[in-house]
Parts: sequence; structure tokens; C-alpha cells
Amino acid sequence: MQLHPILSALMRNKTGPLLVAVQVALSLAILANALHIVQVRQAVASRSSGIEHETDVFSLQIRHLDHRDHQAQLNEQRRETAALRAVSGVQSVSYTTQMPLSRSGNYSGLSLDRKQVTSSVSATTYYSPDSLIHTWGLQLHEGRDFQPGEVPEIDTNTSQDYPHSVIITRQLGAKLWPDSGSYLGKTVYYGTGASAKELRVVGVVARLQTPGAQITEQADFSILLPARLTGEDLSTYTLRTEPGQLDRVMKEAETALRNSSATPVITRLQSVSEMRRDRYRADQALAWMLVTVSVLLLLITASGIVGMASLWVTQRRKQIGVRRALGARRSDILRYFVTENLLITSAGVVAGVLLALALNQLLVSQLELPRLPAGYLLAGAGLLWALGVAAVYGPAWRAASISPATATRST
Repeated sequence: MQLHPILSALMRNKTGPLLVAVQVALSLAILANALHIVQVRQAVASRSSGIEHETDVFSLQIRHLDHRDHQAQLNEQRRETAALRAVSGVQSVSYTTQMPLSRSGNYSGLSLDRKQVTSSVSATTYYSPDSLIHTWGLQLHEGRDFQPGEVPEIDTNTSQDYPHSVIITRQLGAKLWPDSGSYLGKTVYYGTGASAKELRVVGVVARLQTPGAQITEQADFSILLPARLTGEDLSTYTLRTEPGQLDRVMKEAETALRNSSATPVITRLQSVSEMRRDRYRADQALAWMLVTVSVLLLLITASGIVGMASLWVTQRRKQIGVRRALGARRSDILRYFVTENLLITSAGVVAGVLLALALNQLLVSQLELPRLPAGYLLAGAGLLWALGVAAVYGPAWRAASISPATATRST
């Protein structure tokens, strides 16, 4: 089929084809970037927190309503830990100051030299006198866990004591010492200036996310410090249960803690699965919204193509009849309209690719998103081409079905 007659017809009536091409371009630009954002967000939401078998781990916070001194809090922590370990189905218990994915935590600066004015990196700190590596099932990349003699008992209100050993994540080590293959024995300082606390790396875990689980690499900037802390009225314990026993153990653990306390307490339980769900609730909502917008855009684009093609069929009714009378077959009429639509869609796709790249550049600079892979553009272009053919097929078939006598009859 010669393209010159089709192009001539399009040039005589530019408004309709231009509107369809613009609609296709906008659809491709938004569709490609929206699906890319969905994929990025889903990949972030599915990242490992570092905790093995998250469905078997939960946290239990207990707030005491009475004031206790340093020694009383130490005794209480040991009594509560023993009570939790005695619950049937509990595999491991650890005291901790915060939980991954909980969205509530503290971050502190780490530096490589006391002379630094600003810290090298900000990391979250998990204090525990117990083995979080064992309770959370963290993968030890190199080095060892803390030893009992490395765990000081610190009253945060009065003591200046501080741990001297630290376990870091592999990602944090790569950030602090990018040219080093091993981080064992390295020295890092908690804080800056003369008061910064010196820490020696004794272990490196493969991964442990922060409470905020940021989208950036900072999500894995975590450190473990061995310490039993007092001075707060809130204690947090994390427990690992036997597989399939989480719900029962959570209830019994809460009861055991209440029974072990001589005074009323306030408790709060939350599984790691619930923390993950809460942390990524907004991301899931964003993904569904973008998918919905993409589907609506495709429907609107298809409706526009169908409407425009139907209008063209009506306007060219006599022209179609004349061509049929001169020997044009149904397949020729059908091919004419499909080819015409492909030309318009192709123009929109070319413009859409350029627009999609420009939009992605804006997202990269403003939201730190990765660059748009070419596969999304190719898939989007193919989808819109297929959509264009499918949308125009109905009107084109009706045009091909017009009989010469009916089309050329005077009205």
C-alpha cells in the first residue's frame, strides 16, 4: 500500500490526528515512568531487613509506671528476660533499644577521626546485652558476636561508660572504608570531637535495616553495640518463636510479663510482618494509584482512537463506497485505516519517548530515582501500537463492510 494518499489525507485534516498523537505521547511518557516507579517501589518493599524468617519474630514493649533506680532496673530486665524465655515456643529473647522497619528510631553520626567537625555518615544504633545476631538470625559476614565481658551496664542518666566493641553492616563498612576489603579491627568514632567514643569493629553482618528503612543506601547503615542500659521507663524485647507459633506466643509472652511485674505495666506487641506492612503501606498505595492511572490512561487513549476512527469512517463514507465500486476489497479498506492509525500512533510514540526521557530526568534529579530502562519504553511503545490497532479495528471493519451502493446513494 502506498503511504502518499494516507499522508495527504492526514495533512488535509491535521487536528484529529494531532490530538490522537499527543494523547499517545502523553500516555507513553506517563505509563513508562509510572510503571518504572511501581517496579522501584516494589523492589524496595521486598528488600530483606536482615532478619531471618521475619514471620517468626516480634517485639514486646513494656512501660513501667513507677520509678526505679539503676540496680532495680537491671534486676527487672533479667527477670523479664527469664520470664519470656520460659514461655513455650520461644526460641530466643533479646533486649533491644529499637526494631528494624518500626519507623521509630534514633540515628547518630559516625566519624573516622576525632578531628572531624562533621560526621562521615549517619547510622542507627541497636543496643543490646544479648545476641541480636542469634535472635534475629543475622548473617555474620566476618568476625564474631559480642562476648559477655564486652557488655557494660550503663545508667544513661549518670554514667559516662560506653562500649568499646561494635558490629557493623557490610554496607556501612563500604561507606566508611570504600577501598578496604575487610573491616575487622577498624576504628570508628561515635560522634565527633574530643568526646567521640572510640569503637573497634569485631564483626560485620551482611545486612540489617534501620527503623526507617530508607529508600537510599542509608537503609542498611546500622551498628550493634553491647550494653545493658537503664534510665528509661520503657523496655523493648524482641523474640523469635518456633515456626507457626507466633500468635500464641505473643499472647502468652504478654501475660508472662504482666505476671512477672509487681506493679501495673503498659505493653505493646507488634510482629515484624506488621512493621513491614505499616512501613510500606504508603508505597503500596502509591503503586496501586499509579497502576490505576496507567489503566485509565490506556482506556482514554483507546476511546480517543475509536472515536476518531469512527468519525473518519462517517466522513469518508462516500469515498469508501467509490473505492469499493472501483474494485477495492474489504481487506484493502481495513488495511488503509489500520495503516493510517499506525502512522499516527508511531508519531505519538516517537514524541512520547522523548517526553518520557525528559520526565524521567526530572524525577532522577528531584526524587533520586534510577534512570528509566529502555525496556519500559519499548514495552510501552509496543503496548500502545497494539492498543492502537485493536482500537481502530472495529471502526475499520465497519468501513470495510460498507457496500458501494449504500455508500454512494444520495441523501
